[in-house]
Amino acid sequence: MTLLPDRPHVLLAVFAHPDDETFRCGGLLALLAGRGVEVNLLTATRGEAGSCGDPPLYKAEELAEVRESELQCACGTLGILPPIFLDYPDGKLTEVDEEEAITRITAVARELRPQVLLTWPADGLSGHPDHKAVSRWTSQVFEEMEKDAEAPNALYHLAVPQSVASALSLTGLHAIPDEEVSLNVDVMPVWKQKRNAIRCHHSQASGSPILFAPEEKQRFFFGKEHFKRVCMRDGDDFLCA
Repeated sequence: MTLLPDRPHVLLAVFAHPDDETFRCGGLLALLAGRGVEVNLLTATRGEAGSCGDPPLYKAEELAEVRESELQCACGTLGILPPIFLDYPDGKLTEVDEEEAITRITAVARELRPQVLLTWPADGLSGHPDHKAVSRWTSQVFEEMEKDAEAPNALYHLAVPQSVASALSLTGLHAIPDEEVSLNVDVMPVWKQKRNAIRCHHSQASGSPILFAPEEKQRFFFGKEHFKRVCMRDGDDFLCA
């Protein structure tokens, strides 16, 4: 993965919850930011419906503020710009006015002018309804902006290759055949950054068993990130340059 020198590079990642950005693509975001890419994050909710910890670390009414702070910590650790929030209700994105959500994300994209959009796959990777909603919205934004003078050139989805899912017995994730993966990124050069960013999201640690696995298993799962390019127009796709 090399960066083209002839124009500024901008990426917009669109996710549903604080921590979505770190676990499956935090390494890529850190690598890009370290190479001068303007990495922007749009988060649909503040994660108030997430875990309060086991045993509970916070009261339910505190969680939105806690998770916002955790996300700010993670963004700072990864070296990316502070997050932009849509402030939709966590766990209820299927009830949000879809046209309004698409309009709001489009407005952000037109202001930031990213060449690349990154989001969840259509199945949400885990089937989470919020993830699936955000994926739909972002795909629609990519289409809506087709005639814009500075439309995004590429749309990428997070991916888990079948070989990784099989090796780790990850039955809860929707893996794809290895040959459908467009981009495999070794993020071990920023392993400490990614690991520290994951630690920023400490309120959600109890819901991620992989964090309590041996270091070798964690490195296998988190040390390489995978993406599928689902749409491409003529222009600058600096991820696959």
